[in-house]
Amino acid sequence: MLSFAGKDDVSGDDRPDLGEQSVAKAVYVLNGPNLNLLGQREPAIYGHNTLADVEAMCRAAADSAGLPLVFRQTNAEHVMIDWLHEARTEACGIAINPAAFCYHSVPVLDALKMCECPIIEVHISNIHRREAEWRANTILTVAATGMISGLGVHGYTLAVQHIAHLTQRSA
Repeated sequence: MLSFAGKDDVSGDDRPDLGEQSVAKAVYVLNGPNLNLLGQREPAIYGHNTLADVEAMCRAAADSAGLPLVFRQTNAEHVMIDWLHEARTEACGIAINPAAFCYHSVPVLDALKMCECPIIEVHISNIHRREAEWRANTILTVAATGMISGLGVHGYTLAVQHIAHLTQRSA
């Protein structure tokens, strides 16, 4: 049976069953708390692009590499953990903007450590130049292949492109 890694994303899955075929693993782009308000929340720091704009950019990058994309956002830690558990078997790579989960969430860290695919931690702002020193101390980086910080929403596109590059290189 054909399975689509993005069937639970916000766009739904209305694609027909095409029979026995293999589908490329998806790039997972996961977003943490308050990113649903991107474009409204502190635009001087995070910019005016919305999360829908970011999804469109990521989808274009994934499409150009021929990879499916799963794009999600949650304010709930347990939901993020469930998505990471799913990504263990369904993702060719994960781009995660954990937002505030990166400062305290050992459960998210543990879930990331179980993922064997490349993991790119993405932060829109440069967390090392923020107003409070604690913002630079992300506990999730130890589970990440790499980090993109301070390049605005363009960092997401770079993360998807890098995952696509690694996927093509290993194929």
